[in-house]
Amino acid sequence: MSRTVMRFVPHSIRHEPAKPVTFEAACLTDECGEQSGPQGEQEDAQDWCLRHAGRTGHDLFRRVVTDHARVTRDE
Repeated sequence: MSRTVMRFVPHSIRHEPAKPVTFEAACLTDECGEQSGPQGEQEDAQDWCLRHAGRTGHDLFRRVVTDHARVTRDE
C-alpha cells in the first residue's frame, strides 16, 4: 500500500514581459462580424471601433485584452 503526502507550495503569477499585451475589438451587431484584429495599443482597437461605428452606425462592440502570465514557485 502506498501513501500520499501533500504539502502546500506557494506560487506567484506575474505578467510575462517577453510577450506583448494585445487588444482586439469585434462588432456585435447581428450579421456584421467585422473585427479589428490584434492591436499593440488599446487606442488602436478603440479607434477601430469609432471608425467602424461612424462608417456603419453599429454601436455594440466586444473588447478583448490578452495578457501572458508566468507562474513561478516561491522559494
